Amino acid sequence: MDLPAPNLDAPAQTAPFHIQRPARQTLPIVFASPHSGRDYPARLVAEARLAPLALRRSEDSFVDELFAAAPTHGAPLIAATFPRVWCDVNREPWELDPGMFDGPLPPWVNTSSPRVGAGLGTIARIVATGETVYRRRLSFTEAEERIRQCWEPYHAALAQLLAETRARFGFCLLIDCHSMPAHPAQLANPPDFVLGDAHGTACAPRATRLVEEVLLGLGYRVRRNDPYAGGYVTRHYGRPRDAVHALQIEIARSLYMDETRIERNAGLVPLARDLTALIGHLTTTDWTFLRA
Repeated sequence: MDLPAPNLDAPAQTAPFHIQRPARQTLPIVFASPHSGRDYPARLVAEARLAPLALRRSEDSFVDELFAAAPTHGAPLIAATFPRVWCDVNREPWELDPGMFDGPLPPWVNTSSPRVGAGLGTIARIVATGETVYRRRLSFTEAEERIRQCWEPYHAALAQLLAETRARFGFCLLIDCHSMPAHPAQLANPPDFVLGDAHGTACAPRATRLVEEVLLGLGYRVRRNDPYAGGYVTRHYGRPRDAVHALQIEIARSLYMDETRIERNAGLVPLARDLTALIGHLTTTDWTFLRA
């Protein structure tokens, strides 16, 4: 199968997301892949202090491919096209590190969140390996441009999909799809999947349990909320009282890719097949318990 390569010279006008819709939506579920974008703006590649491969360390590579069967099973799939290192849509829109900028930031910017402190705000200071991205300080205008052109359109489209789904079915489940790197300090038997529902506040426990049971039945090791309980997307959109639920899925990259070279390995096809089986199981579920 001929699969797309990363675009390390993306034009400025690249659409910030793409949506694959089913011919008819039959599932009250929206799948989202916010971090699999691989259209790297040419100016980012030119100005970064990192080589292109290192620049991709924060990317949830190929996650959109793993869930590509969603539209054929009656659910839309939205995926960002821009990379996480350019603009992270799983953050608040204005989580910015003041040390990255050449002047003072507006007083309403969130400069003190734990994500900012870790260097992983809306505009990341570092990649996942801890290496600094930029040679120079940025202007606030540059950050604002990315947020207006990437963050806001992505969230507007995602919110619209959720609203349409809730209007059609009376309830909605967002499955936010991510991947997780291997860590040297991981415990023995690290999980293959981590399901994050903000400790039961963003999603009906029954829905989390259903996904967990299917993955366990497929032979995977599954953990809940540790170490990933869900980011901004899960916590912002997960409003069970309003019949909108959000569940974050983190997949171990070692299952399907070479993390050093950021290349698909032989595990991608069987993993995609198992995730297609998961989606298929979701089509047989009576989701009316998601009603507020």
